[in-house]
Amino acid sequence: MKDAVLVINSGSSSIKFGVYAFSAAKPLMLLRGKITQIPRQPALTLYDEATDSWQADTSITFTGNASQQAEHATILPQLITWLTDTQHGYRIAAVGHRVVHGGQHLTQPVRLTPAIMLELYALASLAPLHQPHNLKAVDVISQWNEHIPQIACFDTSFHSTQPEIATWFGLPRHLTEQGILRYGFHGLSYEYIAANLPHYLGERANGRIIVAHLGNGASICALKSRRSVATSMGFTALDGLIMGQRCGALDAGVVLHLLQQHHLSPAAIEHMLYNESGLKGVSGISNNMQVLTTSTHPHAQQAIDLFCYRAARELSSLVCAIDGIDAIVFTAGIGEHSALVRERICGHLGWLGVALDPIANQHHHSVISPVKSSITTLVIPTDEESVIAQSTLALIYDSTDSKEIHHA
Repeated sequence: MKDAVLVINSGSSSIKFGVYAFSAAKPLMLLRGKITQIPRQPALTLYDEATDSWQADTSITFTGNASQQAEHATILPQLITWLTDTQHGYRIAAVGHRVVHGGQHLTQPVRLTPAIMLELYALASLAPLHQPHNLKAVDVISQWNEHIPQIACFDTSFHSTQPEIATWFGLPRHLTEQGILRYGFHGLSYEYIAANLPHYLGERANGRIIVAHLGNGASICALKSRRSVATSMGFTALDGLIMGQRCGALDAGVVLHLLQQHHLSPAAIEHMLYNESGLKGVSGISNNMQVLTTSTHPHAQQAIDLFCYRAARELSSLVCAIDGIDAIVFTAGIGEHSALVRERICGHLGWLGVALDPIANQHHHSVISPVKSSITTLVIPTDEESVIAQSTLALIYDSTDSKEIHHA
């Protein structure tokens, strides 16, 4: 059997996973997949590296519990059994997890303990769409095999390099001291992009780079010397850009108005801002950018226009944080695959010297700016799972008890 690290990115309706060779060297991906449509009809798709595509796999059928719902608690043990059976033959030596929020103190990957889990559960209200599901996966695996080491890698960690002033709100100081700060998210994605920038930019990789992570969740980060200087998301993953279902930056007075004049409950407002806003709310059609770009309905076009306008405004403001700009990187689902969105965002940035090569953009080339452009514009696929695998391996190999790994 092959020793392996299992990486899990557990969301509300999907589980992304990767299997990597258990080695001190750079992580070697053995298998990558995702389980979608949880809990109604869980379906497995696997990544085919040869064709750079996702293929449906029917070799496993996920069964539910007594209520016939295939929840994370039933799916994860079935997935691990499938990975460790005679067909695949993986022997899981460690599990690495994406955990969205690490708070003020957890700024590095950490081996999970009951005390740390309590600390992370206390942060769940700051990332209600993500944190509970991230941690549920940890609990499920602990119940399945309590001896396997589990490592948490935090989306907030990468932004711990921001200057203090970039993290403050204009609130009473005692609230700031209690941890009401701008944390920033999507850090695992930004960490991957930062590490790989030299491959695309050479020595210029350490310059002034703005990375736009555009997916159902979206944010932008300004880098200098490949470190986070400022980012669009703040205290929660609700802030910043318009997203698939999240509103992005919002005047706090709107929330007060909804409470006082519309008499909505905090729970109703939370649901609206996290689940019924963004592209879905503005269009009234879908949170899926691909669906909207093929729609002729004017509300769909307005949603796309607003998404791109707000992204361009946020990107422009981050130029101030790094005193200029040398390159722009588009990444994540929309950033990597929507030529239309990239074109419209960059269309607002001509005053900065941003220009696109239409053919390169349409074909999703790595470099989509003209050769003589003063600002290089790139499309770089992100890979959060490989960052988690590398951090997990590094922590396990550095651990004093690395010789006492309990395989599954």
